[in-house]
Amino acid sequence: MFGFDIGYIVIAGVFSLLSMLVSSKLKSKFKKYSKVHLRNGLSGAEIAEKMLADHGIRDVKVISTPGMLTDHYNPANKTVNLSEGVYGQHNASAAAVAAHEVGHAVQHATAYSWLGMRSKLVPILNVTSKFSMWVIMGGFMLMGTTAIGGTIAWVGVGLYGIGTLFSFVTLPVEYDASNRALAWLKNKNMLAPDEYAGAEDALKWAARTYLVAAIGALATLLYFAMRVASRD
Repeated sequence: MFGFDIGYIVIAGVFSLLSMLVSSKLKSKFKKYSKVHLRNGLSGAEIAEKMLADHGIRDVKVISTPGMLTDHYNPANKTVNLSEGVYGQHNASAAAVAAHEVGHAVQHATAYSWLGMRSKLVPILNVTSKFSMWVIMGGFMLMGTTAIGGTIAWVGVGLYGIGTLFSFVTLPVEYDASNRALAWLKNKNMLAPDEYAGAEDALKWAARTYLVAAIGALATLLYFAMRVASRD
């Protein structure tokens, strides 16, 4: 079957391994900087609330959410959701993650264009992600028997391309949120130098998880396109 030939398996395997390695490194960094306790004594939740207040954002709530590294900003109900390892903790990792998620809230409040674009892609992605692979494989199998097979395969590639586009649109959103977080932490003197260095390092590794995902998506898209083109 097309979706499981050696080329696809190699690409999927390589980027799955890279993703696992980066994710593992991120978890180790988070654990390392969780031991760097903040001299100001503020928790992740307090960091988030102060950053929101400093940006004049008063309609966003900071709440706790179960799990590890499940932190996120929800633009639908305007909540900064902090995991158990961030919300009530007083360390460099908690400060970094809390400020990063508030960075997304600041993006929302200031109508940051890349965040708006990503939000518009979400409902489309929810549909295309379910069918793109099946459409590609179906089209590929039909190419040997009917002329419309090639068209179907290219439609599938286009659907997969939406997911790839989403991955790349996510990059500036995540990097910008981290930049906003680090700028605020530094300008407001929220962290001591060693605490800030830990927060910065943790956010760099978090960003790399999105970078690997985007490159993997692009590599897979190009592979699909070349396979379909070679049989078209």
